[in-house]
Amino acid sequence: MIDIERLADWLDESGLPGKGEPIEHRHVSGGAQNEIYEIRRGDLHGALRIPPPTAPAARDQGILREWRIIEALNGTDVPHTEALAVCTDPGVLGRTFYVMGFVDGWSPMDPGGWPAPFDTDLSARAGLALRMTEGIALLSRVDWRAKGLGDLGRPDGFHERQVDRWSGYLARVKSRELPGFDVAAEWLRAHRPLDYVPGLMHGDYQFANVMFRHGAPARLAAIVDWEMGTVGDPKLDLAWMLRGWPEDTSEPEAADASYVDLTGMPSRAALIAHYAEVSGRQVDDMDYYDVLAQWKLAIVLEQGFQRAGDNPRLRAFGPMVLDLMRSAAELAGTTRYAG
Repeated sequence: MIDIERLADWLDESGLPGKGEPIEHRHVSGGAQNEIYEIRRGDLHGALRIPPPTAPAARDQGILREWRIIEALNGTDVPHTEALAVCTDPGVLGRTFYVMGFVDGWSPMDPGGWPAPFDTDLSARAGLALRMTEGIALLSRVDWRAKGLGDLGRPDGFHERQVDRWSGYLARVKSRELPGFDVAAEWLRAHRPLDYVPGLMHGDYQFANVMFRHGAPARLAAIVDWEMGTVGDPKLDLAWMLRGWPEDTSEPEAADASYVDLTGMPSRAALIAHYAEVSGRQVDDMDYYDVLAQWKLAIVLEQGFQRAGDNPRLRAFGPMVLDLMRSAAELAGTTRYAG
């Protein structure tokens, strides 16, 4: 729980609305990395994001990283939570935290599946995927240098580092062979994108990390959860979003192709074309990003599987890793892309 009296004093000093008024708050969500509280005080309606007391000390720097990104997005056309204030003094609540505007919307991770009208109106549901695609297309156009994010990542040599970085990551957790790993890794070493235009990227872009406005038509309310945000290659966000996306979403398997029901969504090709139109980037080399995204995700999930113990959710990653790595190797072996 947060210390409301200390928070009130800090809010007063920060010049946010509602000075001197009582604070209403509720715990919205939380885990090992971050907790979120809804805050109401006079005209202030915000969300406070803070690491739990047990989180590693490095999470304070992660919170500052997130803050820098959402603050940089203020004034842009990227749907995001408004950056309101940040606190780096551990004497206030014990950890670094920030307050952002509260988003009046819904998450695809809310229980019960798609809300009305997206549960039955497939034409309306298609708009969800289009708006989500536009979110990262607009993000890729942000002038990250002008926004003071020149030191956020290491854009130079981004692709040259990927195989060594993630191979080393896997070596630290590896306890079994992953068929296809070497094939995909060597293909990635031998190939590069047709062009590489550094840009701001989310790093874990998927339905789980966006919120939509209530009702139709579909409107993206905010991109959220910026823990993996960096300056790199934005097209990797698109490939990450489209992992396992079926080309024909009218087929029955579209309902089970992802953790959400993709029935009625635009095809993979249509979303790639839409991204190209909005972002202004060429997409002829998407096979490269598809291989990288599937190979990288397999490694990330392997870490979870290796520490699963009796956790059924993490143990389920085991066969998923094998499928992803096999798919990455197969795509590397059949792609016509020759970059």
